[in-house]
Amino acid sequence: MEEFFHDLIKNIESYYNQIVAVTPKFLLALIVLVIVWLIASKVQSLASRRLKTRMNDPLLATFIANLVKATLLIIGIFLMFRIVGLTGMASSLLAGAGISAFVIGFALKDIGENFLAGILLAFKRPFHIGDIIESNGVKGKVMALNLRDTQIMSDGKDIYIPNALLIKSTLINYNRGGFLLQEFTVGLEYGSDYRKAITIVRDILDADVKVTNGYENNVVISGMNGTAPALNIRYWVKTDDKMSNGRVRSEIIIKVLEALKENGYTIK
Repeated sequence: MEEFFHDLIKNIESYYNQIVAVTPKFLLALIVLVIVWLIASKVQSLASRRLKTRMNDPLLATFIANLVKATLLIIGIFLMFRIVGLTGMASSLLAGAGISAFVIGFALKDIGENFLAGILLAFKRPFHIGDIIESNGVKGKVMALNLRDTQIMSDGKDIYIPNALLIKSTLINYNRGGFLLQEFTVGLEYGSDYRKAITIVRDILDADVKVTNGYENNVVISGMNGTAPALNIRYWVKTDDKMSNGRVRSEIIIKVLEALKENGYTIK
């Protein structure tokens, strides 16, 4: 029994000495990590400002700045491991345990996939900041492209879509050169003067200062909505908060309905 307690005390002393020996290294590693994080944040802010002034693409500029910060943080983490003395241990574990490497790789699969998808989106640029896009059942305004996801504002809510989903799924961009396509359909009574109705609506679109004439605005009979011919109205407005929040569309719908009613049309 006495030998048992002697060994126990000896092991406790050994663990205590190891903790005392590694504590300064651990504190130094934390200090280094904090310093690297502060430097990375400063570099990110500086790079973002510089790139935005030199590039005509805030989305790509922000993404590159975030990428620079992430790279510096990864370097800081490796420095922390090296100071603590875990670099060799981590390498031995990864080299000697194939199953561990497999588990880690599987766990990081989604992160790596979204990161690479973010790079593709940044350089392919299927959308820009402020564009109205729709993908995976979500429609909203693009606010930011991050390393892992894309931030979209929809109905006052921030929605984050993984970048990989935007690459794999159908992506609809409702903007073209800073303009947003809006449309709606009006059902007319069968036997109405359809050509006159088209002329009335076209005159409304031409007279509205919020509707741009830079792109083709169409007013056509697109088919039948039940027993009523469907008058489809498509037009373009500038993309900004006032134009893309539905107010312009609402005003034009009201004008169209009132004008058709005044000319004796029955809306179905």
